[in-house]
Amino acid sequence: MNYITKSTQETMRLGEQLASCLRAGDVLLLDGDLGAGKTHFVKGLARGLGYGGDVSSPTFTILNSYPLPRPIPGQLNHFDVYRVHEEDEILDLGFEEIIYSTDISVIEWSDLIGSILPDDFLKINLSLGESPDERKIAMNWSTSQSERSLPHVDTCR
Repeated sequence: MNYITKSTQETMRLGEQLASCLRAGDVLLLDGDLGAGKTHFVKGLARGLGYGGDVSSPTFTILNSYPLPRPIPGQLNHFDVYRVHEEDEILDLGFEEIIYSTDISVIEWSDLIGSILPDDFLKINLSLGESPDERKIAMNWSTSQSERSLPHVDTCR
């Protein structure tokens, strides 16, 4: 499904609305242009999952985790692998244990670690739009998850 957002707030709202479509253990691959709003999207997602604290980019830490209230157990794991040079760097953080758990995981720049990604995921691509604040956002479940729903947001489609 394709969306167009006209502001940072709309991009965050789309992330927030996506939360209602997620299940424990989901993995989201978040790719796109530098400065396209990937972290803002994750901020909205975290809010939609019930996390009320600050969300920041894990650009230098590689992983930030945020505890989630029930009904989704566990936490939201936010990876940014932009600065990962070897897949072993992320594997040493417990990557496989995390993404195959009941936690929800978001991986920014997932195309850089393609060989260690799971088969089941939601692919999200953000790109810059026509105006400075516009973003084009495409979301697609992997083939095995293709029956899963995505947010129906009239203002963003």
